[in-house]
Amino acid sequence: MEKIWFYQTKIGEIGIGEENGAIVRVTFGRDMGGLPADFEMVETPLVKLTAVEIGEYLEGKRKTFDVPLEMKGTAFQKKVWQALLEIPYGKTAAYGQIAAAAGSPRGGRAVGRANHDNPIAILVPCHRVVGANGKLTGYAGGLEIKQALLELEQKHMEQE
Repeated sequence: MEKIWFYQTKIGEIGIGEENGAIVRVTFGRDMGGLPADFEMVETPLVKLTAVEIGEYLEGKRKTFDVPLEMKGTAFQKKVWQALLEIPYGKTAAYGQIAAAAGSPRGGRAVGRANHDNPIAILVPCHRVVGANGKLTGYAGGLEIKQALLELEQKHMEQE
């Protein structure tokens, strides 16, 4: 059964969900769309650790995450989400680049849908995917949050 807890962060409220010893959800606000019928509002040690790691990330003190993830989706979605994990901190990739990395070079729109359906925001960095022209496109947390995350990463890359 998934265990979920909510936290206030610099970018607003986030929900973190754990199931079977892995993080399965990081969402913005309480509009958790697609919640399982059977879940508990519980702050587990892993959920709490994930909140600490996200807090460190938002402070510019963390560039990678150490918590275990379980990505639930179709085979294609999992390929896309795995490709997202390969985008370095502070960098971006175009939808077409992610489509090629996922084995579907003409699947830019499908990548966009998979990004939209990514249940583990921030940790699986769909915010790092931009249009072919470098412009920001849709983000489940809203373009303001996407821009804030990208600016945060750029700021901390420049400080190195």
